[in-house]
Amino acid sequence: MRTLYLFCSAAPPVFEVASVIEDAQARGWDVCLGLTPSASRWLEPSLDGLAALTGHPVRSDYKRPGDPDVWPPADAVLFAPATFNTVNSWALGITGAFVVGVAAEAIGKGLPIVTVPCANAAYVRHPQFDRSVETLRAAGVTVLYGEGGYVPDPPGQDWPSSFPWALALDAVDAAQAAHGAG
Repeated sequence: MRTLYLFCSAAPPVFEVASVIEDAQARGWDVCLGLTPSASRWLEPSLDGLAALTGHPVRSDYKRPGDPDVWPPADAVLFAPATFNTVNSWALGITGAFVVGVAAEAIGKGLPIVTVPCANAAYVRHPQFDRSVETLRAAGVTVLYGEGGYVPDPPGQDWPSSFPWALALDAVDAAQAAHGAG
């Protein structure tokens, strides 16, 4: 079975993660869920249920040296939603958050990686955001942002009007198939 590392930042679409896990499982993925510390706090009441759903512990922290890895190796990574902070940290190689560190390492391992940013229109006007998106794309990450991906909502909206979860899973399937053929 193929293993998908599903990484999520603290943005409203994270509350849909259980159905995304089920969709990925229906596509033949063994899903391991990793969360930023804030996303882990947001989902705290659901963490046990999410672990039961995936069959793996939900992780938000690095393991200690010498501790066994509780997840199988990844065949692909989906980082969605990826907040403004996550996208910029990842592109700049700032790996204080476990999921950002694993995603950064996945680039070096040549794994298929898809990300869907989730930031409002005011955040994405910051000049670093476009540079970060381009850095990730240049590193081989499929970034579903802009036309045909996530389009930012105006600031002050509590929930993105639509988050392209199905498109993200389609992109992971395609990236992993292309990687396997390559």
